[in-house]
Amino acid sequence: MESTHTIESTQPKRTSGVKRFIKRFFIVALLALAVFIFFRYYYVFGEGVKAGRLNYAVRKGNIFKTYEGKLIQEGYRSTTGNVIQSYEFEFSVNNKRVYDILATNSGKRFDLHYKEYHGIIPWRGNTRYIVDSVISMEP
Repeated sequence: MESTHTIESTQPKRTSGVKRFIKRFFIVALLALAVFIFFRYYYVFGEGVKAGRLNYAVRKGNIFKTYEGKLIQEGYRSTTGNVIQSYEFEFSVNNKRVYDILATNSGKRFDLHYKEYHGIIPWRGNTRYIVDSVISMEP
């Protein structure tokens, strides 16, 4: 008596072209999203120094309490023909030590080093400008 054996294929099953396309598409989309988030929220777009008199330094926020401040710079600008305003620099502070220096010396003249980002993250602050150090302070 002869037995008939079925020979099973030892080759792995191939996925269809559509499934491979969808898998690759999602991988590329996730990488593109990660690159976008990095450049929008974590890449330092610019750095600089601003000088002026500190108007205020506050800690505020509904969910995320952040440190915010405003520097009044020298000079004037005219947004319309009849109104003259001073230059203002609104910023966030992500370091409590820097905030404490600012909060206890309101009204003094400061030179502040800041980093500028493209986007705002709620737990980092309410502005795109993040002050990370005090360069100098004068009465």
